[in-house]
This record gives sequence, structure tokens and C-alpha cells, in this order.
Amino acid sequence: MKAVGLIVEYNPFHNGHLWHLNEAKQISGAPFAIGVMSGNFTQRGEPAMTDKWSRAAMAVKAGVDLIVELPVVFSVRSAQYFATGGIRLLNHLGVVSHVCFGAEMPDMAKLLAAANALNQPAVITAMREQMKTGQTYAASLAAAVSARASVDAGLFQSPNNLLAIEYVRAINTYAPQLVPLPLKRLAADYHDSLITSPIASATAIRAAILQKGALSPGSTAWQALPPSCARQINELINAGKAPVTLADFSNIILAKIRAMRLDALAGLPDITEGLHNKINQAAFKATTVQELLAHSKSKRYTITRLQRIIIHALLETTKDQLAQFDQSGPLYARILAFNNNGRRLLKEISQHATIPLITKTAHYLTSKQQQPGSLSPLQAMLACDISATDIYALGFPNPVWRAGNQDYQTSPLYIAD
Repeated sequence: MKAVGLIVEYNPFHNGHLWHLNEAKQISGAPFAIGVMSGNFTQRGEPAMTDKWSRAAMAVKAGVDLIVELPVVFSVRSAQYFATGGIRLLNHLGVVSHVCFGAEMPDMAKLLAAANALNQPAVITAMREQMKTGQTYAASLAAAVSARASVDAGLFQSPNNLLAIEYVRAINTYAPQLVPLPLKRLAADYHDSLITSPIASATAIRAAILQKGALSPGSTAWQALPPSCARQINELINAGKAPVTLADFSNIILAKIRAMRLDALAGLPDITEGLHNKINQAAFKATTVQELLAHSKSKRYTITRLQRIIIHALLETTKDQLAQFDQSGPLYARILAFNNNGRRLLKEISQHATIPLITKTAHYLTSKQQQPGSLSPLQAMLACDISATDIYALGFPNPVWRAGNQDYQTSPLYIAD
């Protein structure tokens, strides 16, 4: 029993994702598909528009057989660590034969050359020198690789290509038996902000929903989603469970950062070279999270990186924590949703997986056990996910949904075919 693995966010699941899913199954020849999906916070440093169980259910209704949560300590990270966490988790399941991912330039030879170049000391040194001039990470990387390894700098001009390179790099390092399958993205670009066809970017779909405050049947956003997903998002909006946005956490984020000591702020992931001072000063000027980002932004620090930093502040994640988790990799597979094929997969995974499958949180960590310093590495990682869910719930539009402990109260969702 072999499956194709997909590392995803599904924020929300749209027609482009459906096409990717069907193509992945076809070109891999694998009869099953497993999605490793970000939980309630995403790689861009934002809360997902809808909660993780709802997004997992949408994906399974659309044809993904099993959705496993990518722990938050890997999901709110730069491309390297996001990709590595996803690949290592898929590999731990013991049933994945291929990994399919999108790219603007799906040339495997070029992606492999770029991935190999990233491991060259000369490239790493050159990249650091470029960053000292005020360039962003992506721009510095492109310049260093182009100069030192004769790799096409154009590969580094899109987030999806960067992720594709990091997937290949992680496969080479941690799971060389997995077959990488780069797939050219269909029509919509990652950053497209307008919907011009039934294949639209998640960014554009979210923007359309936020602008209207609803998802109207027959609208361009509705037509960019599989019907079952559109209906479910509409139900969530009507119930006051969506949309959740970064702005909903403005007061909490500002309170956290204003209360943090400078040394604690300096200990946040992605903080370098005095950036903590700038963010600290910005937090006392700003009245919203958007103002905080505007006051903190510079040529060198992108909004996405700053958003990840403030999510780390919100979740109280530290550099030391992430360094430990990066060494261990994912320590469990948290099941979010599955169908009949997924049930068969789970039986197979239970026999081959090299990490525990979590279907009941309390079997691994109770609310009374969450004391700093007393947790095993697995429990510490799981505690981060539990805390992220508890905080995310505070962003629901309707207060009736904002109670905590949802990770203890919500079981994996079985979606009958």
C-alpha cells in the first residue's frame, strides 16, 4: 500500500489544489494521497482563515485520503524548516513512495542542482555576505547561488520554487527513497490578488472573502472552490467560525510584545542584529498589528518574516526550542481527518510508522501535565500545538466558539465516502 505525499496548507482548499491532488495521484501511480497540513497558523505567519479540522474536512471531502497535522514548530517557519518538517513527517509514516509539489519551474535537474548548491560552504558564506548589504534572504540566496554555483537565479524568484528546492534538499538529506515529483503550477500565481478564472490563488480567494465579509453563491470566489468547500466555508462564516485574520489578534500581540523583556524578544526565532529593538519600539507606537508591521518593516526584513516573528511572540516560541525540534524532527503524527481509504492507510501506517500516531491528545499529554521543564520532547512539541489551538480560538468572530482545550475535545474527523 503506497501513497503520494502532499505538504499543504489548504487555506482554503481550492480548484488549484484539486487539480494538484488529481495530477499527483496520476503521475505517481499511487492509489492513495496523504496531506501533511499546517495547523491553525501558517508559513506566512498568519492564522489560517478557518480552523485546522474544518480545512482537513474540506480536503478529505475533495479527495485527500488522510490529513496529518504539521506541528506548529515547523509550520510557522521559513521555507527550509517548513519543507524539512513536512518531508520528515511523511517519511516517518512508512507508506509514502512519492512527494508531489508545485513549482513555477518544475525542472528536476535544475531543482536538484539548486538544492545541492545550498549545501556548499562557499554559497552559504556568500549568502551571508549579501545579507549584510541589506538584501532579503531570498535575494541574497539567489545572488550567492548564481555567482558561486552557476545555478539559475530565476529559480529563487518565487516562494513555490524556493519551497520546491527545499523539498528536494530535505528528501536528499532525510528520505532519499522518496521520489520527488515537481508539478508546474496551473494558471494562478502564488501572489495573485485578483480572481480571473476558476483557478485562483488562495491569497486572492481569502482577499475576496474578507472584502465581502461573506462567500456568495455564484461569486468569483465561490467558483474558484470545489462546491463542497464553498458550502462549508459559507457555513463557517454564518456560524461565526470564520474568517480568522491576523488583525483579530492585534491586542494580544501588542500586549505580549510590550510586556516582553528585550532579552526575551531577542530570543524569538528569526530575530537578528537588533531587530528586537525595532520591534519593541514599534509595539509602543502601534495601535494595531498592521501598524506594528509597518513600523518594523525594512528592505531587509520582509512582511512575511516579521509576521512569523510576531506569531512566535504570540505563541511564546523561542530559538532554543526550535533548535531542539529541528534536530529531532516531528515526533508524532497527529491525525485530523480521513475517509474510508484513509482508514485503511491508518492500519498500514500503524504497522510501519516510526513515530506515534495521535488520535487522542490526552493519551500523550493531559492539561495538568503542562508544566515547563517536566515534559518529554514529544510532549513539549505537542504542548506547542495545544497552546496554538487555544490561542487561535480567541480569533473566532463569534465568542461562543472561543473556549479552550479544543485539542482535547475534538477527535479526528471520519468523512464517509
